[in-house]
Amino acid sequence: MRPSDLIATIGVSLLLIAFFLQSLKLIKAESWSYGILNLLGAGIAGYASWLISFMPFVILESVWSAVALYGLFKLFVKKKSST
Repeated sequence: MRPSDLIATIGVSLLLIAFFLQSLKLIKAESWSYGILNLLGAGIAGYASWLISFMPFVILESVWSAVALYGLFKLFVKKKSST
């Protein structure tokens, strides 16, 4: 197994764990854990795609990371305004 395969497996696993936990209603889509799993998973998977020069997935995972980061930012602002 090449290093890029291992890195991609870790990233995709984090994305699938987030999806699975949210589908089972064990975590909410508007939670820190869901956002962090998505951000890390997409970032790692995007990096692996970069390593193999597969630009469609680099773009996909970059957008996925940006959306996850935006969601985390919204959670931060919401928490800050409620205190």
